[in-house]
Amino acid sequence: MANQQMTQQAAQKAGFVAALDQSGGSTPKALKLYGIEGDAWSSDEEMFGLIHDMRARIVKSPAFTGDKVMGAILFERTMDGEIDGVPTAQYLWEKRGVVPFLKVDKGLAEEANGVQLMNPMPELDALLTRAAQKGIFGTKMRSVIHAANAEGIAANVAQQFEVGLQILGHGLVPIIEPEVNITIDDKAEAEDILLAEITKQLATVPADQQVMLKLSLPENANQYKSLVDHPRVMRVVALSGGYSREEANRRLCQNTGMIASFSRALTEGLSAQQSDSDFDTMLASTIDSIFDASCAG
Repeated sequence: MANQQMTQQAAQKAGFVAALDQSGGSTPKALKLYGIEGDAWSSDEEMFGLIHDMRARIVKSPAFTGDKVMGAILFERTMDGEIDGVPTAQYLWEKRGVVPFLKVDKGLAEEANGVQLMNPMPELDALLTRAAQKGIFGTKMRSVIHAANAEGIAANVAQQFEVGLQILGHGLVPIIEPEVNITIDDKAEAEDILLAEITKQLATVPADQQVMLKLSLPENANQYKSLVDHPRVMRVVALSGGYSREEANRRLCQNTGMIASFSRALTEGLSAQQSDSDFDTMLASTIDSIFDASCAG
C-alpha cells in the first residue's frame, strides 16, 4: 500500500524535502529569479502556467528522484495540474518515488504580538478531502515569528497544532511550520520560547499519530534535538529562510537528525534560459549538496 510506503519514506529515508510551493504572492519573484520577467505574462493563468512549467522541468530532471529527494511540497494549483498527462502528486510518487505534500495555508494575517498567524481557512476540510483523493500524503502550513514575544509565540504554535489536528483527522500528516524570521535580533530567545511551546503542544497529538515540524535553522546547534527524538514527531525539516544555499547547508550540518526543506536555496542558479543539459547538471549538483548536508547531522 502506497501510504505505508510513503510513511516509511517520510519517517526514515535519507534525503530532503523540496519546497515547490510558491503561491500567488511569491510566484513573480520566483519566476524573476528563474529568468522570466513580469512582461512575460498578461494574466494570472499565464503566470501560473509558467511556474508550473518550471516545477515540471525540475520534477522531470534526472536527479529529482526519491534517491535523494524524500518529498516535495506542492502549491494547490500544482496539485491540480498534470505532468505528461499524469496528475502531479501521482506522477511524483509513481514516476519519481517522491512523497507528495500540499501547502494548505492561505497566507499570513497582520503582525500582532510579534507574530503573524495564518489567515482563516474556511475551505480547509474540502481541500483536505480533495488532497487525500489525489494521493497527497501530508500538508504544510506557515506562520511567522518576528520577535521573542512569549504570548505571540504561544498563540502561533497553538494555532498551528489546532489546524494540525484537523489535518490528522483527514488521514494526512501535517508539516507544522512556525518560521522564525532569520533577521531578528532576539532570534535565539524566540527559538527557546518556540521549543517550549512546541513541546507543550505535542501533548495534544494522539499517541498513535505523528506530525512533522518545519523550523528555521537555529542559532544554537541541536536546539531542536529533543523534537527530532520526540515520539509524536515523524521528522523535523529545516527551511532556508533567506540564507544562501551555502550558509543554509552549513547550518544544517550542525543539527543532528534535521533534514532540509529548501525552496529558494533549491532553485538558486536555475534559469529558463539554460539548456536542458546545463539545467540538469546544475540541479543535480544542488540536490547533491543539500542531500549531503541533510545526511551530515
